[in-house]
Amino acid sequence: MNHGATTLNLSSIIDQHAFLNPNKDAVVFCETVFSYKKINSLANQVANALVEMGIKHGDKVGLASPNLPFFPIVYYGILKAGATVVPLNILSKSREFAYYLNDSDAKAIFVFEGTEELPLAKNAKDGFDQVENCEHLIVMTIDSNAKSPFPEHKTFHQSIANQPETFETYPTLPDDTAAILYTSGTTGTPKGAELTHLNLFLNCVTMRDLHFSAQRTYEQKSCLITLPLFHTTGQTCQMSTNFYMGNRLVLLPRFEPKTTLEAFVNEKINFWVGVPTMYWALLKYVSENKIDAKQFSENLEVCTSGGAPMPVEVMLEFEKVFGARIFEGYGLSETSPLAAFNHFEKASKPGKVGQSLMGVDIKIVDENDVELPRGERGEVIIRGHNVMKGYYKRPEATIEAMKNGWFHSGDIGIMDEEGYVQIVDRTKDMILRGGYNVYPRELEEVIITHEAVSLVAVIGVPDERLGEEVKAYIVLKQGVTITEEEIVAWCREQIASNKYPRFAEICDSLPIGATGKILKRELREVKK
Repeated sequence: MNHGATTLNLSSIIDQHAFLNPNKDAVVFCETVFSYKKINSLANQVANALVEMGIKHGDKVGLASPNLPFFPIVYYGILKAGATVVPLNILSKSREFAYYLNDSDAKAIFVFEGTEELPLAKNAKDGFDQVENCEHLIVMTIDSNAKSPFPEHKTFHQSIANQPETFETYPTLPDDTAAILYTSGTTGTPKGAELTHLNLFLNCVTMRDLHFSAQRTYEQKSCLITLPLFHTTGQTCQMSTNFYMGNRLVLLPRFEPKTTLEAFVNEKINFWVGVPTMYWALLKYVSENKIDAKQFSENLEVCTSGGAPMPVEVMLEFEKVFGARIFEGYGLSETSPLAAFNHFEKASKPGKVGQSLMGVDIKIVDENDVELPRGERGEVIIRGHNVMKGYYKRPEATIEAMKNGWFHSGDIGIMDEEGYVQIVDRTKDMILRGGYNVYPRELEEVIITHEAVSLVAVIGVPDERLGEEVKAYIVLKQGVTITEEEIVAWCREQIASNKYPRFAEICDSLPIGATGKILKRELREVKK
């Protein structure tokens, strides 16, 4: 019990608009429109179902869904019940699902049924079966009358059938964990960043204030979501922020230039967030099809880019061709995510991710945590209401990341005299593939389990479309024969499709330094 303490539950952003404007559009998916009242009622039914399952305050519940209405309904239903939501990458394989469910101590998981190309429910079930403490697997099916592919487990529709459409939201405290987002460091297995209700709520408030400084109106706007909702940017900067603003969310399960541009027009989109490769793809599409791009941007007010540094040439070309300004921002899963942004009332500086948010401090420091003069390169460290509670069950990793009370991003940046931050480098081993962080050590831990592999090093190699592609350098065990193509095919089966190496090279040896470490910088230098 909270005994009169201040309460805060992120799901209140849904309750508020369901109370004030129940019939206002909340979610649009294909031809289906959900009002705020409907989204709230369904989330309440999910919360009631969870309580009936025995889910209690603080319990962890997994959620694996593409950009479908299921995601927000279940997400806020979990929060209403006082539980912690654990959003999971829908591209995960069974071994990854098993790891996430076990590491987070999840008691239940909601998973979309998937498709032939993406057997999501099967992968999750195979992982679920490897975990002892996860008791409930709920399959979300498009057809409300469909049976679960696993007879011993209920479907989403069966779970909420006959559940009340009202629910008294659990009075969580501001510092209670709302979500655990899995992110890898440069070493070791993925870590769960614990984000509190206050972390996520204040990120929504800050984003709302930034938007309003641009639009200066409180009328309902439309936001197109093409980034995956299981990712922190889609989840908070788009989904929760726009629900907090009372806006209309248009969901696309997959980014494709044609359907995205059609949605800009047909749904009169005002807000959109993309990674640089998405902007590049839109430019490529209109150029190859000789289309006047400005017809698509008539309603666009705010285009935001994040996830990877935006090439200045792409930004300038997009603004010229589409006539819409791009605002760059910067953040990490551990910072809820937004930490810096190009403020709307000021001119952007191409190539820079803006200035720190209200209530957030950013410094550039040397290896001894001493702040560097403006213009000098060093590590980006962050302090503020957006910084995570810590890494779940990893006190040592938390202490290391939070030295001297500041979150150490591992990113290398420069700050100018006006406080604009430029991200000039990354943690040396991390790969940025199409805006997603890919961590070599995580992949190496899997590849080394192959019976033919003796030693492996994974690095990023330049790629025109994605920025970087993943490549594995492999030393085989003596007397073993296997092709590079067979290695890649095996990796495809073992590792999520946004992470597995597309290239492999079998080598006689790898460069080793005096301390016994593989010298990846030498591999990078050779491949330049």
